[in-house]
Amino acid sequence: MFGLLLVRHGDTELNSTERYWGSTNVKLSDAGFRQAERLRDRLSTERIDAIYASDLSRASATAEIIASSHRLDVIICAELREMNFGELEGLTFNEISQLYPEVTELWLQRSPKLKYPGGESVDEFNSRVSQFVGRLKKHAPQETILIVAHSGSLRSLMCYLLGIGAERWWQFRLDLASLTILETYPPGAILNLLNDLSHLR
Repeated sequence: MFGLLLVRHGDTELNSTERYWGSTNVKLSDAGFRQAERLRDRLSTERIDAIYASDLSRASATAEIIASSHRLDVIICAELREMNFGELEGLTFNEISQLYPEVTELWLQRSPKLKYPGGESVDEFNSRVSQFVGRLKKHAPQETILIVAHSGSLRSLMCYLLGIGAERWWQFRLDLASLTILETYPPGAILNLLNDLSHLR
């Protein structure tokens, strides 16, 4: 068994709560840095054996702040990058609904056939994220691993580890700077904590 601490990056300069920033490399905002510092303080007494992060700066910067209290290097992983929304990058849901009604329809249906124009398909995205699991298999039992990434990639990873169909990713909510904890065993994973924000209060 090893434990997984899953952290979504902090808030960004370009309003991640309203706009879909996938593979666009947006930076943490001042509020995002403060959120990362709260996460660092929350996790400072936790045993952490390895830290992985998406290669996008909003995730890697969050990870570096948390790592500062553990004297660990952050291992950068491109497979943890957020979904590539292609032509939809930076748009709000209302803008997408007006400009890409056919995409919006598939999106609302949670269709596995969805492919973002100029970006990734849902299947391509889940396949990419699942490649990260190979890294986890190299860790010894009883280790605790921190993963700092994005809402989409973390939810995809959770589905994989919990043995839930990838089409169910939307049933998990992961807010900015949230903490989720899984325990993994050979038969499957156990969800111990979901989308906790108590450190931000």
